[in-house]
Amino acid sequence: MPRAGLAPASVTAAAADLVDEVGFDQLSMALLAGRLGVKTPSLYKHVSGQADLAHRIAVLGMHELADAIRDATQGRSGSEALLAGAHAMRRYVLAHPGRYAAGNAAEVSGDDDPLVPAVGRVLASWTAMLHGYHLDPGEQVHALRMLRSVLHGFATLEALGSFQIDTDVDDSFTWLVDFLDQGLRARASAPAPAR
Repeated sequence: MPRAGLAPASVTAAAADLVDEVGFDQLSMALLAGRLGVKTPSLYKHVSGQADLAHRIAVLGMHELADAIRDATQGRSGSEALLAGAHAMRRYVLAHPGRYAAGNAAEVSGDDDPLVPAVGRVLASWTAMLHGYHLDPGEQVHALRMLRSVLHGFATLEALGSFQIDTDVDDSFTWLVDFLDQGLRARASAPAPAR
């Protein structure tokens, strides 16, 4: 009989908290069982194994990231949306490095994989950040890839403690977002004429 209070969602949430503390690469069923005060085999009543658990963390993390960006950018467009969304992503990665790493390591297993809509929501959030720039539709994918690469790179390096130069990291991030904004505005196509 499964332990009272444990369910797939609560096991996943505990595992997500754990990987944020110890790192995604340190995830193990034994470590999680110890955290939950149960024997390792009892976890298999709630998840099928470590790979399933890691995938569940990835889905949770991507939904949370999408929510964070959506909430930050709601009612904003252009430069304001970019700034708010970039800061939201950075805050999420710094607060939840393990969950974020799980989301980047996960692979989609098929069309019915719950990771598909989770990642789709993150992409929709990034797309909303770019909406006010009126980019040519042919450049949208390039802009999304640039945005993901730059924000992912900065936030991940910061989470790893890789910025050692004695210059304020917040100032560097503001400079980076301003640079992105200027580049996006320079590439933007003219708004469609009013009808």
